[in-house]
Amino acid sequence: MTSVAPSSWPSTERARAATILVAVLVMLAIDALPEPAPIARGDELITLSGPGKACLAILAFAITLWVTEAVPFAVTALFVLLLIPVLGIADYPAAVRAGFGNTLITFFIGVLLLSTGFTRSGLGTRLVLYVLRVVGTRTDRVLLGFLVVGALLSMWITDMSVAAVLLPLGVGVLRDARLEPLKSNFGRALMISCAFGPLIGGIGTPAGAGANLAAVGYLRELAGVEITFLRWMAYGVPASLLMIPVGWRLLLRAFPPELDRLPIRDAEIAERLAALGRPTRLEIWTLVVFAGTITVWLTTPLLAGWTGGLIDPPPQAVALGGGLLLFLPGLRVLVWKQAQRDMDWGGVILIVAGLSLGVMVFETGAARWLAQVMLGRLALVPDVLQPFVIVLVVAALHLLFSSNTVTGAIIMPILIALAQDLGLDVWAVAAPAAFTSSLAFILVTESPTNVLPYSAGYFSIRDMARVGIAMTVGAAVCVTIAIVTVRSLGGG
Repeated sequence: MTSVAPSSWPSTERARAATILVAVLVMLAIDALPEPAPIARGDELITLSGPGKACLAILAFAITLWVTEAVPFAVTALFVLLLIPVLGIADYPAAVRAGFGNTLITFFIGVLLLSTGFTRSGLGTRLVLYVLRVVGTRTDRVLLGFLVVGALLSMWITDMSVAAVLLPLGVGVLRDARLEPLKSNFGRALMISCAFGPLIGGIGTPAGAGANLAAVGYLRELAGVEITFLRWMAYGVPASLLMIPVGWRLLLRAFPPELDRLPIRDAEIAERLAALGRPTRLEIWTLVVFAGTITVWLTTPLLAGWTGGLIDPPPQAVALGGGLLLFLPGLRVLVWKQAQRDMDWGGVILIVAGLSLGVMVFETGAARWLAQVMLGRLALVPDVLQPFVIVLVVAALHLLFSSNTVTGAIIMPILIALAQDLGLDVWAVAAPAAFTSSLAFILVTESPTNVLPYSAGYFSIRDMARVGIAMTVGAAVCVTIAIVTVRSLGGG
């Protein structure tokens, strides 16, 4: 493991680091100054409030970095977004809404930067070889390995973050095998598995997706039903585990691999790992940033509890902060012009447009009307088939909204009310809908988790829809089996 001391950095990198330090000190000094006396203008007193002084401090920080170009202009601008809540001017969502409109956009930019850093630093290549050494080079096992790793990680980390981890690994495997985008069945299957694995695992625990936490909140507030971690997992984990082999077989059937094994011998994998040598400082820094980002995501609830809410960073801010750390002088994993070329900015636009459409469908009342039309006769469906019907109906609604959270916001209150009116077990009725809010298997546009693998260019929208329809039906069967079995055993 190699490291480079600051004294051995190139002089330009030392100068940039010193400039950043000066900018931070100037900002802190201005923020620490006492509030000046009001200025009289006629009968009016013009005051500089504490938040106003903090704004001037951030402005001084930004101007210093913009003038000196110590870091790229865009990176400085994104740092400003993080400094606004740090200095107590406004919370992170408010700061983002003032410019971007939705915090999900900054989350997407952050994970794209992290994914690009994985590839650029060389860490992605190293991890690809480690994965291949464990699962072997048979293409069916490689595919299963990606599904399993994606599902297990996504039970604890958000779907989109896991897709960001898997994407560079999958692309590395395909490039090593010299498989071209849109010309390889294995390429299609492997890249789609980078979305399917995280989607499948995301329903396993409440932490797996943002829509899960929203569902827990609706159940507590509207029905007085408290869903603990273990109660959620009683249905979610069995359903996830059942979906993994279903997704594996469907992908192999829809896209039969054109080669039985990757053109890499086991001995060659060991040789390549040895040739890479010890991890470089850029690989180490990338791993530290990525591991730190994931750790903060996982421990935020604990930190918020221990500090009484004083430390409670939104996951979107954590993702953006992690991505920006890859631009630091001396540890510069990314150069902005390279990042611009490597990142899928079309995917960002796709998310913005999809969210706008979903919110409009919701706010005009069209979504509520559709949900009533499609689920109003749920009482006529036998109990054992109700989860199956709910999954299919919610999956159909999901096609319209392009947002897990919007889908959950529309359908959860309606299902809770229906369950109460009909005297049904609220959790047994709501659980399939909560799960399906995150199971966006059909359209690329349904979830950012799908957009990331799609951005690699190895499969088309039609390819995903082709296998996604069958996967949705398979998921409905798996969720039904899990709920019916657990209820029959007295669980859930």
